Amino acid sequence: GSEGKLRGTHKKIFLPNYGVFDEERYFESGNTCPVFTINGTKVGVNVCEDIWYPLGPTSVQRAAGAELIININGSPFHAGKRQDRESMLSERASDHGLFIAYVNQVGGQDELVFDGSSVVIDPEGKIISRGEPFEEDLVICDIDTTPLRQARQANTQEFFAEGLEEIGKPVHRYISDEIPQQKKPFLERTIQPVSSIEEVRKALVVGTRDYVNKSGFQKVLIALSGGIDSSLVAAIAAEALGPDNVIGVSMPSQFSSAGSKTDAKDLAKNIGIRIESIPIREIVTSMELALRDQFHGTEWGVAEENIQSRIRGNLIMAMSNKFGWMVLTTGNKSEMAVGYATIYADMAGGFSVIKDVPKLMVYDLCKHINGRSSSVVIPQSVMDKPPSAELRPDQKDTDSLPNYDILDP
Repeated sequence: GSEGKLRGTHKKIFLPNYGVFDEERYFESGNTCPVFTINGTKVGVNVCEDIWYPLGPTSVQRAAGAELIININGSPFHAGKRQDRESMLSERASDHGLFIAYVNQVGGQDELVFDGSSVVIDPEGKIISRGEPFEEDLVICDIDTTPLRQARQANTQEFFAEGLEEIGKPVHRYISDEIPQQKKPFLERTIQPVSSIEEVRKALVVGTRDYVNKSGFQKVLIALSGGIDSSLVAAIAAEALGPDNVIGVSMPSQFSSAGSKTDAKDLAKNIGIRIESIPIREIVTSMELALRDQFHGTEWGVAEENIQSRIRGNLIMAMSNKFGWMVLTTGNKSEMAVGYATIYADMAGGFSVIKDVPKLMVYDLCKHINGRSSSVVIPQSVMDKPPSAELRPDQKDTDSLPNYDILDP
């Protein structure tokens, strides 16, 4: 209440146990559905999963007279989640004939990102107010319950659904019956939803920022190959942490093309980050000499290719160890899904920024980042050249993988 007193509690009733959720292992379901009378308005409070079921705590609270449902969430983001969520909330509001204020957590926590995107929905299922995505925000919205009450009074049939008693018992708590004096309406903000690709970009920025900062790091290291994956990760990191906190490391070998070396430098210049260059050709030669007796009589192949990758992993982890900077890895979801990566090499690091981003979306994100900037961020040459690990002469990803337009869908 306004005096700082605890007026009631609610234990979540539906505990999700799928995907990233494992709540039944740790929590016990509640069995009551509170309805608070606040300034004459009946307000039901429930938590996250409670509202995803067509017949759930919201139904119990509606039958008990609730006019507004406040649904409190820690709902993690994935591509398309906002659209699914808003469609469900609109359906729930119109089916039950009440207002819904959906309040969501925002920020990154471990591997999850919470997008905020809180909304207020009217009894017809229309979104009447919206919070900023991926930012802390305060949403103030006027709702008029008078038409709702009049409609309910005109309808003599009470809201009823089978099985409500099995969900939970309604509990009424009175805070204030006093109806506040009518105040002048204020001009509410109009926030339009952002595009799907912009949601993904924001999710990557927020997730990277919060993971690095909450882990106690300030600076990060990224192996810059001149390829599209490392370019995207560097651009995301520079926005998330600030260019001064991102160090790119170029580690060219005899197979690194002149174009890739130039692209890495141009990318670093475009986003304003520092870049270090550590050529690895002599280190590779030394390693091959050390193994010449053991490898004698065998054909040059994947083992020799991966020596280069593991040298790079050792070098960048040595810098991390020396200076206390987190390494961000650059593997995308398409590569990870089919094992196109090298353990102790390009997989070595503290956080994998784009491990859930398919390769085709990597291209879409780079185009989107360039499109929203007044100047080029990702060099066009990075997006135009065929993807390659550059671990052997004239290598292309398609030597080992299907085309990404076949692999990704």
